Amino acid sequence: MSLEFRDRALGKKVVRLIHSLMLDEAVRIMHVCGTHEQTITKHGLRALLPPNLELLSGPGCPVCVTSAKDIDEAIFLAKSGATLVTYGDMMRVPGSDMSLAEAKADGADVKVAYSVNDAVRMASNTKNDVVFFGIGFETTAPSNAATIFNKPPENFSILSSHKLVPPAMDALVGDGDVNFDGVIAPGHVSTIIGTRPYERFAEMGMPVIVTGFEPLDILFAILMTLKQMRKGQSKVENEYARVVTEQGNLRAQKLMNRVFDVTDAYWRGIGEIANSGLAIKSEFCQFDAREKYDIDVGEVQDLPPGCSCGLILTAKATPEECELFGKACTPEKPYGPCMVGIEGTCHNWWKYGRYGVE
Repeated sequence: MSLEFRDRALGKKVVRLIHSLMLDEAVRIMHVCGTHEQTITKHGLRALLPPNLELLSGPGCPVCVTSAKDIDEAIFLAKSGATLVTYGDMMRVPGSDMSLAEAKADGADVKVAYSVNDAVRMASNTKNDVVFFGIGFETTAPSNAATIFNKPPENFSILSSHKLVPPAMDALVGDGDVNFDGVIAPGHVSTIIGTRPYERFAEMGMPVIVTGFEPLDILFAILMTLKQMRKGQSKVENEYARVVTEQGNLRAQKLMNRVFDVTDAYWRGIGEIANSGLAIKSEFCQFDAREKYDIDVGEVQDLPPGCSCGLILTAKATPEECELFGKACTPEKPYGPCMVGIEGTCHNWWKYGRYGVE
């Protein structure tokens, strides 16, 4: 943690500048990162902002946008005798009929790991087949690509559910019902892809600020957005220059391109987005769980009835506007995916409140 990015005195100055530059009309800024939402709610940043400035949550929670079909496939594999290895956040995300945690309680072999390396070690120490549930954005894809490229044990494979952020932003910015004025772009993803992929959104009239994860990072991003809007500008700015570069991590990009093909992908609550997923190339099909196993999950239920996650993930609703929030849907018993895990918008609003507790 960088302490200067939690300096209260500096934070107060930035907030005053935000108020002084605020436009007369309402301003809506969408972020595309679950960690940004956690910072915003945990530190009560919304309570510091002008009443007509709204921070909205986009599809930046990888757990939330992992499709019900992918979860169902993971459960199918675990129930079929393979050892299914996943991140802890995925355990309680509802699939069509159950979660991985519930499947484990029913006897399926599901284990939690901190990284794909843990899953490879498990495969090296057993004769049983081990499948790693590879979820996440451009941030986690390179490590899985490296694992496949370096030829893991024969009993190891990956169920790829990786998503790409810029195509999802394309879908939202190009939506005729777009309801936001600027974008706070994700810092973690941008360390890999750099700032260049966002330039097309600026050309479409959308200010884009690549942003870090501390409270002051977020406040600086809001201030930078307002400055652009005041000047009638729309460009890409890099607030997170201490980590993110224009070109990104070229080695990671090369590795991803070597192992994965870009494909259409289904985003939970949103639908299919062209060129927004990563599928393992046929050259490495022996490590592709979908090629290795005959997976049949039958009919899929994307979201349960009444769940508003699709609207929340597209910046068209807040958790408080969902009738189930805090009632039928809580962190103890999540009804929809946005209530699960530290990056879920509903989870954070339930834990900290809309305006935070600190």
